[in-house]
Amino acid sequence: MKSKRIGLYFGTFNPIHVGHLIIADYMAQNESLDEVWLVITPQNPLKQKSGMLSDTHRLYLVRLAIEGNPRLKASNIEFGLPKPSFTVHTLAVLGEKYPQHSFVLIMGQDNLRTIHKWKNFETILQNHDLLVYPRSLTVDREDDDPVHVDMTRVKLCPAPVMAISSTEIRKAIEENKEVKYLLTPAVEQYVSEMNFYRK
Repeated sequence: MKSKRIGLYFGTFNPIHVGHLIIADYMAQNESLDEVWLVITPQNPLKQKSGMLSDTHRLYLVRLAIEGNPRLKASNIEFGLPKPSFTVHTLAVLGEKYPQHSFVLIMGQDNLRTIHKWKNFETILQNHDLLVYPRSLTVDREDDDPVHVDMTRVKLCPAPVMAISSTEIRKAIEENKEVKYLLTPAVEQYVSEMNFYRK
């Protein structure tokens, strides 16, 4: 099987919106990646979150959103792993399952600043490249020096800044506001038909 360089974009995607898709597709087209896998993070059974769609519904929405784009794939790899999901464990499982591929992490600048708190973060930084996209147009000192870790395999990418949040989309739907420009038509239609996020 052909070796691929695959970007992993983790998220709850509750729901997946155009901001997620713009970032994922930018990385796929501009950062020497063969594919970007959108990895749906499962709901932690110990931390029931109101307003969180089931794992299967969120996976289906991701598949709807990326339909027709061969660069993007939906991944449910974490659904069968112990909870809570730790990225280092997910990467180990992916490495065993797909030894021919190399996996690259895609994350926002805010996550990079806190990566030193992740389980076995040194192992992640030693074995995987990181592609980091900006979260804000305003750059402060903290953004200039994001984290106190080895930045050798970290690349800061000039991806579009997306100030769109799933939280705000859910709130807008709950308040009967229009969100059709924030979601793909297929996702917007399914969310509406299923009456998701409404009180």
